[in-house]
Amino acid sequence: MQALAVKAYGEVRNRTADNKSLEYALFEQITDGLREAVDLDKTDAAKWADAVNRNLELWTVLTTDLLHPENQLPDAIRKSLLELSVFVRRHSMQVLSGDAQIADLIEINESIMQGLKAT
Repeated sequence: MQALAVKAYGEVRNRTADNKSLEYALFEQITDGLREAVDLDKTDAAKWADAVNRNLELWTVLTTDLLHPENQLPDAIRKSLLELSVFVRRHSMQVLSGDAQIADLIEINESIMQGLKAT
């Protein structure tokens, strides 16, 4: 599954001009999938779970980038994003087990997208 996220990341990168545009486009694509999954309301379990898993893959790629020694984000922002990544992973498992809602994941991604758009 992580290979799919990397592939999607590569496909989006080829269509965008800079890293922020790339990250925004990828978050937008994954978040749109989460929104569609909310509409499915688990009637299509495979698509519903795939949307949550794709979001997890995105956050895994983001985490890997944040942990890379050449990442140039300030330490405080990196730390906050890494903590958020841990929350996303934990919450996603709760969503998949039926104990939480996808809406929280959408809200987090939308906040990241707003930050990427603002800078």
